[in-house]
Amino acid sequence: MNLSRSSGMLLHPTSLPSPWGVGDLGPTADRFLDLLEEAKQSIWQVLPLTPVGGYGSPYSAHSLFAGNTLLLSPEKLVEDRYIGDLPSITMPGESERKVDFVAVAAFKDSLAKAAFAYSYSRVRLESDFARFRERNTDWLDGFALYDAISKEQGRPWYQWPEEIRRREHSALEEKRRALSQAIELTIFSQYLFDRQWSALATRAKSKGIKILGDVPFYVLHDSADVWSHPELFKVDEIGSALFVGGVPPDYFSETGQRWGNPVYDWVQLEKTGYKWWKERTQRSLWHTDMVRLDHFRGYVAYWEIPSGEPTAVNGRWVKVPVSFIDFLMASFPELPFVAEDLGVITEDVNEARERLGIPGMRVLQFAFDGTRDNVHLPANYTENSVVYTGTHDTNTTRGWFREEAKAREREELARFIGHTVTEESVTKDFLALAMGSIADVSVVPMQDLLCLGSEARMNNPAKSEGNWMWRALPSELQDDLFKRLGELTSANGRG
Repeated sequence: MNLSRSSGMLLHPTSLPSPWGVGDLGPTADRFLDLLEEAKQSIWQVLPLTPVGGYGSPYSAHSLFAGNTLLLSPEKLVEDRYIGDLPSITMPGESERKVDFVAVAAFKDSLAKAAFAYSYSRVRLESDFARFRERNTDWLDGFALYDAISKEQGRPWYQWPEEIRRREHSALEEKRRALSQAIELTIFSQYLFDRQWSALATRAKSKGIKILGDVPFYVLHDSADVWSHPELFKVDEIGSALFVGGVPPDYFSETGQRWGNPVYDWVQLEKTGYKWWKERTQRSLWHTDMVRLDHFRGYVAYWEIPSGEPTAVNGRWVKVPVSFIDFLMASFPELPFVAEDLGVITEDVNEARERLGIPGMRVLQFAFDGTRDNVHLPANYTENSVVYTGTHDTNTTRGWFREEAKAREREELARFIGHTVTEESVTKDFLALAMGSIADVSVVPMQDLLCLGSEARMNNPAKSEGNWMWRALPSELQDDLFKRLGELTSANGRG
């Protein structure tokens, strides 16, 4: 993928301000695009846009094809005549810093039901709705059925009655009849998401802003994907995972990370010509201009943990067929990808990324351990890379400096920059380093632009709760702040 010298911002839509308890695709998203344009930013990086569970993780999706209806904007629904008036329900106010995913999910469900009651009878006759259903039928019908049964059963699919769990034709047909209204509601909700996101993406394109999306490597066990295609995963005859994914002990955790997602049966995937993988990647690219390949090292070899193990310590590396990289090159010749090549990276992973010719990620928080050949040190960058001050998985830069940076890292940073670095200056110093580097793309998380501390951290991989909740305040979307970012962008020849 050809990358011009550019810069962008990392901010998931749930972190935008709004009066509805969670950021959405409404007026504040439009305002954010205006600010990015003012700041001469040409990339908006988002996390996966797929439907999430109770903890709000974008990487624990109930479908890798469906959209996250928590992002539906009530204002846009009124504007587009899907509901008559804005809801009167009181949600956490605009000053709230954290998303209450349980409360927000209940509210957005009621919002979708209100839109369904108000406008479905009209919309279902429109050609645009018919085209949406036809274009997405391969995944939409299965997801809608899964979603309806899941809400009826109130438990994961692998605990459903056997005939439904095994997808017996007569049992599924009976459910389609019994749950037809719920199925249509899910399809309609997905249509609303598709319309709102497409309108926002079109607006971004008109401003010269590309959206960098994200393809999660794994999918949630309790998902439409695993239920519909159990043969593509290492699960037993009743649907229980035999092995789960994760990573070995690393920077984030001494016991590694046990993610709990079922791992793929790569032998079976190869036999199908990676058809399902192609479809899921195409779906992501339908919504965005390019995508970050999450956990890129898993495209070469992955850490497989027996499902009975409580931590990731006793896992093993399992190789992915070499034909997978050939498949990516043949299926996506423009290779609109960024490789998330962080963590335990071996030479074969570097070779795969170089063969694809796609940029990798460089993170300044990892750069100053005193190792001269550290790939994250700006002196070692190549042009074909994307540099971050920090990521959604790290602390904020200010939080890192105050709570995590070792004395040697602080000393090395000061030596590299040529002046003393303080908690108050470190985020500006990192932004200047990123912008001034030879990396083709520089990305800053919104939290770092605001110079916030660890209270604004998006995700801590070592913790299973309390993540993904951070939100910006309306007062923080300041013209002056973005104007200064634009000046720094121009001074470094980015745009």
